This record gives sequence, C-alpha cells and structure tokens, in this order.
Amino acid sequence: MTVETKDIERIVETTAIGFRLTIPDEGVSMVVEHLAVAYRMAPLVMDFPLCDEQEPAPVFTP
Repeated sequence: MTVETKDIERIVETTAIGFRLTIPDEGVSMVVEHLAVAYRMAPLVMDFPLCDEQEPAPVFTP
C-alpha cells in the first residue's frame, strides 16, 4: 500500500482535530515522517505467515 505524503498530512491534521490536539508546525513534519515509516512497515507485520493453530500470547512480558 502506497500512501502519498499529502494523504498522511491530511490524516495527521484530521486526527489532531478529532482528538483536539495541537501539533506545532515544526512537529507536523516529524509526525508525518513517522507515520510514513509505519505505513511502510505495516506489510511486514500484516503479511507475516502464521499457521491457523498459532494464537496471540495471553500475556506479554519483557
């Protein structure tokens, strides 16, 4: 899935309004950058093959 920077900027702007967050202008580019990385990483996680028998761990511990 390819997401354009303009789309990510719109997502950040709309989400900030929805959550009543104030993101300083200099911070918006950082948020957009991090979200872009998350979008690129998502297929690595979502496409990882799992067997039908595998289930999530009930408790996560370090």
